[in-house]
Amino acid sequence: MKEDLKTIHSSNLVGHPLKIYTDGSSRGNPGPGGFGAILLWGEMQKELSGGYRLTTNNRMELLAVIKALESLKKNQISATIYTDSQYIVNSVEKKWLDKWIKTDFKGGKKNKDLWLHYHSLSKQFKLRFVWVKGHADNKWNNRCDELATAAADGKDLKIDEGYESENGY
Repeated sequence: MKEDLKTIHSSNLVGHPLKIYTDGSSRGNPGPGGFGAILLWGEMQKELSGGYRLTTNNRMELLAVIKALESLKKNQISATIYTDSQYIVNSVEKKWLDKWIKTDFKGGKKNKDLWLHYHSLSKQFKLRFVWVKGHADNKWNNRCDELATAAADGKDLKIDEGYESENGY
């Protein structure tokens, strides 16, 4: 049963944990890229995806998380985010992001625009990140990969303004 998560506050969902699966893809690094995300709460499921004409895999991995969080209609939700990106998991769970923010991303740390946006969003929720092996037997991660690659291969790709302006395009 697929429903929009606008009814996420429904009383029949109390006690059901919110699970978010995310993945990113790029055809070349940089190249056309896409993200995919699936939000699961009880019996409800919502899929998100989008494609960009020139970006990187890490940006799409992070954008998948951001777009999933932006789609939530209620703050202070606890959620577990499952991703096959150790870059994402370690940046948050090992507090690398906190260090990058304190040093203003010195030393060539990339994706400052997206990390700062994620950091701002993350304050509204109670989040935990879990790494899952990509291209394995996790049906939700595999579906996110399908969404991300289809978006990367799609038409009318958006402009990743952060990437293109940072890299002189």
